[in-house]
Amino acid sequence: MKLLFFDDFKLGVLQGNSVIDVTEVLRQIPHTAPHNLIAGLIERFGDYRSVLEQAVASSKGVPVETVRIRAPLPRPVNIDCMAVNYMEDGTRKEPAPINAFHKSPSGVIGDGDTMVLPDVPAAIFEGEAELAVVIGKRAVNVPAAKAMEYVFGYVNFIDGSARGLPPAGNTFYQMKSRATFAPMGPYLVTADEVNDPHSLQVRLSINGVLMQSYNTSDMAHKIPRCIEWVSSIHPLEPGDVLACGTNHRGLNPFQDGDLVELETEPLGRLHVKIRDDLKRTWARETRLQRQEKGLEGFTPQLTGKYAKVSG
Repeated sequence: MKLLFFDDFKLGVLQGNSVIDVTEVLRQIPHTAPHNLIAGLIERFGDYRSVLEQAVASSKGVPVETVRIRAPLPRPVNIDCMAVNYMEDGTRKEPAPINAFHKSPSGVIGDGDTMVLPDVPAAIFEGEAELAVVIGKRAVNVPAAKAMEYVFGYVNFIDGSARGLPPAGNTFYQMKSRATFAPMGPYLVTADEVNDPHSLQVRLSINGVLMQSYNTSDMAHKIPRCIEWVSSIHPLEPGDVLACGTNHRGLNPFQDGDLVELETEPLGRLHVKIRDDLKRTWARETRLQRQEKGLEGFTPQLTGKYAKVSG
């Protein structure tokens, strides 16, 4: 099942190319806002699945192209992102030690929304194309052998990054947790529609040009181990997001006017616009293309404020 918010945060089910409004049949779920409506549904999905299926069967809905799609998880309790969690197409000799970081839920935006690059002296702005797991029930100290029982579904996720900010070493918080730096969507896909989350092709394009393309089979620490490790640190709640990391070789600069499209085949295509009021520019190249030229470090900033600082 594909779940999404649309227009003024009505909750819908996507069936083919139609969206069926199911808000009314979920009115008894205690909630004060969209974020705890979807969390409440996830927690009670076993009780409501047949109700949703009946609602879908009895309604034609409206064409999806006529609605405004919103983020499917507007404000999770936790957004945890795995760090350096790919083998980079076999170029890493061994997995990096398992690691993760928190990303602010206030960074969430949805399909068609805009990531805003802030006025800060970052060396480069990037967005990492990622598969993200959505947690289905409260998870505390979950063993890897049982971890997949806690997976409700999956969603496309972009991990926005402002890299190279001073002072050196003061990294993840100011790099990752900025407003609009957590795009996700366009919808949430329940786990039964994804045969193998470790065999999915993830593709990110900028203005129609493919930049990132990798398979989740390259994941270093698989989803069960990630859930085991994160849930040993803090509880995961229904509707929480666990982003699985990325293959960094296709990372490239995000800059003003870009249209970013992230597609993982069963999860739909997420569209995000980029706005930079400072109109900074970088060369159009991926990290891999830069390495193949024998160049080290991030792509230098070419024009705009901070160019001399980061170039």
